[in-house]
Amino acid sequence: MTTTATWPDARALQTAADTAARHAAEADTGGRLADATVRALAEAGFTAGFAPAGQGGAGTTFTRMTDAVAAIGEGCTSAAWIASLWAYNGRFSAYLPEEGQREVWAKGPDTRLVSSMVAAGVEAEPVDGGWRISGSWLYVSGVEFADWALVSSAPPREGDRTIRVFAVPRDSFTYRETWSTLGMRATGSHTLVVEEAFVPEYRSFLWDDMRQGNLPVPAANSGHDGADGSHIRPNSGTPSAADAGSFPGPASASLSATPSGSATGPLSGAESGSLSGADAVSAVHSAPLFAVNGLTFAAPILGAARQALRLVEEHLAQRPSGARAAARESHRIALARAAGEIDAAALLLARVADTADRGLLREDGVAVRSHRDSTLAVELLVGAVDRLFRVTGTRGQATSHAMQRIWRDVHGAGSHAALQFEPAALAYTQRLVAA
Repeated sequence: MTTTATWPDARALQTAADTAARHAAEADTGGRLADATVRALAEAGFTAGFAPAGQGGAGTTFTRMTDAVAAIGEGCTSAAWIASLWAYNGRFSAYLPEEGQREVWAKGPDTRLVSSMVAAGVEAEPVDGGWRISGSWLYVSGVEFADWALVSSAPPREGDRTIRVFAVPRDSFTYRETWSTLGMRATGSHTLVVEEAFVPEYRSFLWDDMRQGNLPVPAANSGHDGADGSHIRPNSGTPSAADAGSFPGPASASLSATPSGSATGPLSGAESGSLSGADAVSAVHSAPLFAVNGLTFAAPILGAARQALRLVEEHLAQRPSGARAAARESHRIALARAAGEIDAAALLLARVADTADRGLLREDGVAVRSHRDSTLAVELLVGAVDRLFRVTGTRGQATSHAMQRIWRDVHGAGSHAALQFEPAALAYTQRLVAA
């Protein structure tokens, strides 16, 4: 596994992508990632991508992570989903006090974190030195091979300073197999169960701090910021209603963008303004949840859409030369439109990632624009895959064909609460009109 600032290692990433693709069909049928895929994702360093720097984190950026996850998604959407969640759950662990971070990452940066805020009948009782918790949490992707879990005391509510997130080790939780769905079958997003587990105070943080990007001062001042610690201030953007459901449940060259700082800034192709080194680490860990959470779930869909496009290109190339001209033309037009939609979505996601990498989320309206961009990108991707699925006809609907699996996965992933355009659009326009 690589833990350098140049993450990901190209060879390890390619191995992980190839392994995930090779086992994608059996993972879909069996409802679980192959052990070889899990190992390859870990060896590629996804667990360490956003882990705290002091705990062996790779110090990567949102841009690199988005590209890497999409590369895995071209072979297996579920594998990309798990890889992405490993990385972003590692980012969440930076909100723990230093002692908690050290305990979670004690065995090294290969530690696999899962999470859920979908609390069901949770009891969190304050006791001497911490809390005693019991309950169930739904849609915990990757729980079967998890080392630690981050779970909430209750469903999140904007501005609520009582809801806490607890870090629970593997020997303190079990799971019930409850995940049986049309798409994203191999994520294994089962129900996590905790019975009477003690969680010390240092293994807990406020959900609202994570929502706002408000890091604990000791973690923020561990060599990654200026003397004033200014980067840990809460973001000024207005969070949307999608916050409540945005905590995780269930490769082409990067096209970075330079936003203008306004809510309607243009897209461009320059990455030269990106932060680097310690500044980039600070920007990653202090980004508010609602502004970047869409990247977690959109990147796997981007990869899946690219693979769908490739399958249709191959499908059209194999069509008999005597096929009706009208059909050939309509299918090629559909291919062109879908390709444009996928490229447009990639540009939107690139701007979201680049904006966060360069620490611009505090500028007026940028955070809500990023949330809008992530959700709009997913709408484009789902529409593109629908269009491509129709082009493949009955061939693509065969249970042996990868297209039907991609179509199911894209619709399943696209239904995640963090990816819904309507609440993001309302938050964006509210900010725009108020300005």
